[in-house]
Amino acid sequence: MGWWEVNADTLANSRFVVSPLCETTATLMVLERNAPAHPAERRWLDSHGPAYRERLAADPVTALLVPVALGRHRWIADFLTPVPSREGEAPGGAEFHGELARIRETPAGTARADLEISHRGPLPGPLLGPGLPERIADLLEWVWREIVAPDWPRRRRVIEADVIARTGRLSRTGWAAALDDIHPEMRWLGGNRLRINNRDFPPRHLTGSELLLVPVTPRKGWISIDRPDSHGAVHRNAVVYPCSGTLAEPERAAAPEALARLLGAGRASVLVLLDSPMSTTHLVAVTGQGLGSVGRHLKVLLEAGLVGRRRAGRSVLYDRSVLGDALVRAQEP
Repeated sequence: MGWWEVNADTLANSRFVVSPLCETTATLMVLERNAPAHPAERRWLDSHGPAYRERLAADPVTALLVPVALGRHRWIADFLTPVPSREGEAPGGAEFHGELARIRETPAGTARADLEISHRGPLPGPLLGPGLPERIADLLEWVWREIVAPDWPRRRRVIEADVIARTGRLSRTGWAAALDDIHPEMRWLGGNRLRINNRDFPPRHLTGSELLLVPVTPRKGWISIDRPDSHGAVHRNAVVYPCSGTLAEPERAAAPEALARLLGAGRASVLVLLDSPMSTTHLVAVTGQGLGSVGRHLKVLLEAGLVGRRRAGRSVLYDRSVLGDALVRAQEP
């Protein structure tokens, strides 16, 4: 079992970070593996998969490189997943290009060593040449430009909503509850021990280092660890994890029939979706209802005490109150 020792100082210095590069890397994983996590992702793959495959068909070396770098054997090449900046997203995609530069500038020998670990053996001949970090960086830049960037405002709202939900849970119930459902294998074991996965790795001590938590909208996740400094110390670690609940799988948010009869179908579906904080714009996108209709539903739900609202950056987020939770759960089978 792989676990980290995380003391109180490390937890106090931890924070959630929005990373466009992590979002783009997770999107690349979905495109490459072509195994949708839910029906909406299947439709997304049908829309974007052909252009991705055409891009790789024009570059056979990169087509061979991608599955090796992403780890057929569940180990991603380290140079592909740098720890994000602690400051998080910068305006205009600047943070994406800054983090991408760290991949592009990876020394050739370091990249080959990382790839041999992820490949579990010697690399095939076409991957012994120069320029591998540049190739994977060029592909990530293409995925960002063609697929992620046009959709980034919506994705960012989903990520912000997940952060609000988890920080709210953290304030109410502590780190154990906030971290337990980030990944199926991650658990707080007590005694300053955080289980990262079920692999047989020696424990790591994070005393004095940073722990960043990085949500992404695809159903992908990984661990990022800075390379040790000249003294062998690692200063930053990151857990990249998928946003959860109806934010990631909106088709699961069908309102129970009895609740729909009580509140009306549109209002009931909004209430069900608000098990995680969401903005008005995101509710419009998920429900297919008009902005005016969603606004009226939220006004009634707020007046009835079934939802609350708070500001997160540029967005106003709504989520269910204790009374709203009780009403929805009373209708569950």
